[in-house]
Amino acid sequence: MMKTYITFATCAAALLAGSMAFADGHLPLKTLPDDGERDYWVPEQVNAEGALEALQAVVGAEAVPFKGSLENPIQIALIYPSADTSDFWARNYLALVKRLDQLGIAYETTEFASRQIEHSLQATYASQVEQDADLYDFVIFGPSELATQADNIDKLAGNPDLTTFVWAFHTPLTYLENQPANWFDFSSAFGALKMCDYMLERLGNDVTYAMNRGIPGITDNQRSGDFKDCVAEKGNWNAVYEHYGEYQREGGFEGTSLILQAYPEAKVIHNANTAMAMGSVEAQIAVGAEKEVFSTGWGGTGLELDAIRRGELDATPMRMGDDVGAATAEAIKFHLEDRAAELPFVFLGRITIAHDEMSAEEIDALEIEAFRFSGVGALDR
Repeated sequence: MMKTYITFATCAAALLAGSMAFADGHLPLKTLPDDGERDYWVPEQVNAEGALEALQAVVGAEAVPFKGSLENPIQIALIYPSADTSDFWARNYLALVKRLDQLGIAYETTEFASRQIEHSLQATYASQVEQDADLYDFVIFGPSELATQADNIDKLAGNPDLTTFVWAFHTPLTYLENQPANWFDFSSAFGALKMCDYMLERLGNDVTYAMNRGIPGITDNQRSGDFKDCVAEKGNWNAVYEHYGEYQREGGFEGTSLILQAYPEAKVIHNANTAMAMGSVEAQIAVGAEKEVFSTGWGGTGLELDAIRRGELDATPMRMGDDVGAATAEAIKFHLEDRAAELPFVFLGRITIAHDEMSAEEIDALEIEAFRFSGVGALDR
């Protein structure tokens, strides 16, 4: 297979220029007080002002076709744990290719699938793609785990024949010698702050609540910890109990059962993912308390939206799920048009709040927008 030739400035040149910028110490664009406590940057440190919002607007609007021409279809390698149960990767792929179709960019894809726990297999795939770099123009890497795959990200990003994107993470590692061109993800911290503002506006100050948290770590620190800090600081909310349900349905059920029995003063129950939210709802229904407690979920999945429609769940931060794949397609176009400098280094998909005061039509419209490329309902996989 011959390398694709592009009539605009090559992607490799854009990536090389980006790599030189990193080497020259251009990142972060601004420092934060806790920089010494982290080995990664947060998006607001590395995105030029307005760049993220501009790409979010592009992703949410009708496609503007690619302005150039290609001698051959671009070649895209995808290395990701798409063999797992989650449909996150499959939906990203569908959004990517359907947006490329809308943009009028001809492409061919080669998928290297693994499971989330198959770190070594994914490393093998990364080495294979890097060695065969002349076959590909772009590589999209969804790491099985960020730190575990750091060397492979570095290796792919350092190859001048490849433009490397990372999916499902938004915390660029500061110690990489070679940074990928762009990162694409949803931000749990952003969702937590959106949820905080909504809850304060809806329920006011001085609220007593409880939490079904996930597993100690960065995701729960953001989804639960950032929410807790925000409502305490802005609204003087008081968390009387925090249960670690390990993101399992059973954990949400057990935590909620305990909260209802031991902490009846808690009028709100925060759940850090869909599974725990569903378990929490079950526990409330079991004792007829679903109308007495304000319950939240996370992610805006179909299960959560159905629970809101039934009046069992009250609110959830809802991800516009297809944004990551669509944004990647747009980034490819920007690179092909030699406009990569306009992109945010870290793209974050849009998050809005779905809640029980919305009409059925409003919730349906949100769901259609979120899955406008990959389709509403379960995927046929």
